[in-house]
Order: sequence, then structure tokens, then C-alpha cells
Amino acid sequence: MDGTVLVADDDRTIRTVLTQALTRAGCKVHATSSLTTLMRWVGEGKGDVVISDVMMPDGNGLEMLPKIAQDRPGLPVIVISAQNTIMTAIQAAEAEAYDYLPKPFDLPDLMKRTARALESKQKRPRTQMIEDDRPDDLPLVGRTPVMQALYRVVAQVMNTDLPVLIWGESGTGKSLIARAIHDFSDRRSMPFVAVTPADLQDLEGPARVMARVRGGTLLIDEIGDIPDEIQARIVRMTDASGDDVPRFLATSQTDLAAAMESGRVRKDLYYRLSGATLHVPALRERVDDIPLLAHHFLARGEKSGAAQRTLSDEAAEVFRTYSWPGNVRQLENTVRRLGLTSRLPEIAATEVKQALGSQPEMEPLQAVGDTEKLGASVARHLQRYFDLHGDMLPPAGLHGRILREVEAPLIEIALSATAGNQAKAAELLGINRNTLRKKITDLGIQVTRGRKMM
Repeated sequence: MDGTVLVADDDRTIRTVLTQALTRAGCKVHATSSLTTLMRWVGEGKGDVVISDVMMPDGNGLEMLPKIAQDRPGLPVIVISAQNTIMTAIQAAEAEAYDYLPKPFDLPDLMKRTARALESKQKRPRTQMIEDDRPDDLPLVGRTPVMQALYRVVAQVMNTDLPVLIWGESGTGKSLIARAIHDFSDRRSMPFVAVTPADLQDLEGPARVMARVRGGTLLIDEIGDIPDEIQARIVRMTDASGDDVPRFLATSQTDLAAAMESGRVRKDLYYRLSGATLHVPALRERVDDIPLLAHHFLARGEKSGAAQRTLSDEAAEVFRTYSWPGNVRQLENTVRRLGLTSRLPEIAATEVKQALGSQPEMEPLQAVGDTEKLGASVARHLQRYFDLHGDMLPPAGLHGRILREVEAPLIEIALSATAGNQAKAAELLGINRNTLRKKITDLGIQVTRGRKMM
């Protein structure tokens, strides 16, 4: 790489790592912990690329982007942030950041993006920053790769006219995603109207709905459960023309592509609504986000007047191991109840177990598991991961990440099946005992004796 990179981050370690990596790659680097210094450098004409954190001691990095665009049109800015919410991804997109990466970021991936930014010299158009009166407390929180990928796709489709199909299990946040797409889009000053089959039951229903939405956003809830006659009316609504045509969003608890193949959803309706398809993962597919979400909901409770509460490490682990059939909605209700009923400032594991004791667990096998081979199931999940990245490729290092995702639960289950006996588990897995020990350490697996799966 050839060029000068300006790095702004209040974390000395990150500044040091980036400076060393970029210097080895052939770049000149100026690093600072101050946005004021960064803006002075930009004003002086220094730098070919900027890498900036969001939350800095003397300001917000995102708020500097319009000023950078004004002073130095076309200067690429890569935003890195530990504020891993959909808000940050959308703000970065609306402020026309060249790229956005959540912390902790993958260094080789950041280096590749920096190299592309150095090669990019075209002027990038400005768009207005998000207005302060829009909601900033959406429970769309997550730092796992699958959620960060979802946030990026939401930001990409937000200001297009593409219809968007959002699918996922009940309680995953489909309606929140739909609302965020509207509230942060160019249509945000127009109506947001959610309709059900009852709204379209009679012949005049579609006309009344179109009159209400007036060019805003029309959300059709649970499109897969709508009768065929009403599906036909929605098709005709999507074919409307004129200045007041709304943007169509739809939610579904099932994969509509499969529902279309089985005949439950009309093909013409599916193809009209699936301009972009977003899959919202189940909570059990992103267990590393569970403690983060729990703390988020406790903080929201404090803002509403509830007493300050935190989770003990043991309580957080209990949350992680539960299957959460009701997904984020169930987690939020459970956390809110614990925030009100806990006797001590720190919520204990015993309280969490008691709260979850009366709630249902997931069925041990999903319906697809009865007929689908393991390889097909893995392929389906991998394809979904690629689809979430839209036109971009997933971050580099995919092979290692996927192996880790598969290897860790395999070893945990083998240890559980052998009651924690590492010699038996190694024999069961067909690997050397020392190799197993190293993998347990590297993967951070907790070994507990005495548990045995029947």
C-alpha cells in the first residue's frame, strides 16, 4: 500500500497495532487520540485515508464526517466502533462513511479495506446526518458477525425503493427492523402503516390502506399466513403507479421461498416483495449477544425508573445456555422482571434459573432435522451468512471462523457425553488427548465433570 493514513482512536493499543501494521504495509501513519487533532490534519491536507473511532474523548467521530466531506471531498473515512448497534451502522451509511467495521475488528480485513480506500479517489456524495428526533433506543443490539452483517445490509437498502422481505422466528425483532428501515429512510416524514389480513378483507380495503399510507411505508405482517384471495389483492397494490406509491415491507416467520415452492405463497407475490431479503437470526444463533442484550435491557429499565441492576457472570452464563424459544422478546421480558424482583444490585444465577424454570425450552429437534442431512443443514446456514452480506464478501478468515463454530460445540457435547472425562472424549473424537487439551484451552471451553447426556 502507498499513502498516508490518519488514525484516530482513544485506545492506545489500537493506535499502536494499526500504526505498526500500516507501516509494515508501506504506509505513512499519523495517529492521535483527539478528534481536534484529526480535523486539524484533515484541514492541512494531510492523509489519503482516515480510520476513526466513534466515541472519542472530545467528540463523536460520525459527527465529523460532514465537515471532512466539506473540507476534503472524496477523502475516504473508515469508521470503527465498539457501539455495536444498528444505529451506528445506519449513521455511518447515512453520513457516507467509506466503510464501517465493528470492534473487535479483524485486522487483515481492515487492512484490505484500507487498501481499497487508498485506491478510491472518486468524490463521494454527501447525505444529511440522522436527525436528533429519531429513535435511539432500538433493542437491535449485537456484536456477533451475523448481526453486524445484518446491520450493514439494512443500511444499504434503507434509502432505496426496493421492497424488503424480513423473515425470522417470532420475537427476533422483524418489526423493529422494518420500523428502523422507515424511521431512518428518506420516507421518515411520511406515514408508516402496518396492515393485517383484516384490513384487506373487503374489496375497498386496499384503497383505504393506500389512502392512509400516502407514499410512506406499508408493512404487511406475516405475509405467509395470508389467504390466497388477499394475496392477490396485495399483488395488485404493488402494481400501483403514481406519486403516492408506498414502499412495501413484509415480515414472515417462515422462509417464503420454501412457502412459495409448496404453494402456500403466490409466486407473483413472492417475487414482488423479495427485492431484498433479510433474515433475522434466532437468539440461539448468536449466543454471544445474549449478555450484551441483557445488560442493554437492564439499562433501559434504569431509564424508566427501575433500580440499578447488573448480572453476575454466573447469571449471564445461565442466560447463554438457555434455548430462548421466544427469542429477544422473551429475553427482554425475563430481564425486566428480574430487574424488578431481584433483591440485590447484582442478579444471581439462582434467580435466573428460577425465572427460567417455568418457561419452555426449545424442542430438541427442528422439523427440518428429521429429513435434512447435516451437510445440507450446514450449507443452508452458510448460504444464509453469505446472503446477509449482500454484494460484499464476508470478512476474511471465514474457514477458521466456521471451523471454530463447529468444533467448539462438538467438543463440548463429547465432553458432556463422557461426563468430562478427557481421555474418553479424545477417544470418541478420534484425536490425541494432548490435542484435545489444547483445543479446550484455545476455544475457551469450560470442562465440568459429572454431566452425561442420556
